[in-house]
Amino acid sequence: MSKEKKGVRLEHISKIYQDPKTGKDFYAVHDANISIEPGEFVTLLGPSGCGKTTILRMIAGFESPDEGEVYLGNEAINELTPNKRDTAMVFQSYALLPHYNIFDNVAYGLKLRKMDKATIREKVINILGLVGLEGMEDRMTNQLSGGQQQRVALARALVLEPGVLLFDEPLSNLDAKLRVDMRTEIRRIQHNAGITAIYVTHDQSEAMALSDKIIVMRKGLVAQIGDPQTIYYHPVDEFVADFIGESNFLRGDVVERDGATGLVDVAGSRIPVADAGGKAVGDAATLVLRPESVHVQDKGVMRCKVTLSRFMGHYQNYHV
Repeated sequence: MSKEKKGVRLEHISKIYQDPKTGKDFYAVHDANISIEPGEFVTLLGPSGCGKTTILRMIAGFESPDEGEVYLGNEAINELTPNKRDTAMVFQSYALLPHYNIFDNVAYGLKLRKMDKATIREKVINILGLVGLEGMEDRMTNQLSGGQQQRVALARALVLEPGVLLFDEPLSNLDAKLRVDMRTEIRRIQHNAGITAIYVTHDQSEAMALSDKIIVMRKGLVAQIGDPQTIYYHPVDEFVADFIGESNFLRGDVVERDGATGLVDVAGSRIPVADAGGKAVGDAATLVLRPESVHVQDKGVMRCKVTLSRFMGHYQNYHV
């Protein structure tokens, strides 16, 4: 792999498009400031149209920022073409060459770099071993399963030894079980290769399972940056809380404060909270209640009525 792990830094990055219906300009990405450390696995997470793919494309060089600067390591790269950047992309569609076998697909980028045949073969065989395709180099890509095709696409990117590996929703075409298996494999391969990875998805479970750090985006803005635990348990606002995991929102008023903790009155029931979020007594407050945090006690805190029960396999889901 690349001799040097590289970080990525975005400073006040903005991208402006024109709405084809109204003719008005709008920010697809607005004033994004992001720092990714060498060797980190970072996920850009958000709904469709939030700007996550636009950021990935600006890092890759397929789009140019209208404002701000992109850095790869300590090098400003806004003016570099995609082939001059130390990055490689794994696409959603895999983009494999259908008339080539696995070996030739993986070797394609190396051949463009005019490497000698012996070096190419050594690199390809080594990388196929890393992604679990050893001994399959002569097989045609149309003979492969979806998961195997994804491994070929990953090997083709890794063999170039990039400083940063970019993923554009690479698992969206796979079935649910294979998605889970492949995200485990992607994380293992990235960890073993020691490469910096930036991953785009709208799937919160993928982001939580893969990432050292998650960047949640909304309407072109960075809503929150943090590790999965921080994003899940300490969301900065209702959007992040609602987008990550299942959430119940309880509206109430702060009736007591004791340091960081407090009591919130919700429909006549006083609920203790571990973090009152800077609220003062008398302030309106919104509590986030995760379903897995609810436990039935002998003496209930609130009176509720079960309106729906659903069997979900490894757990039972109740609506109250």
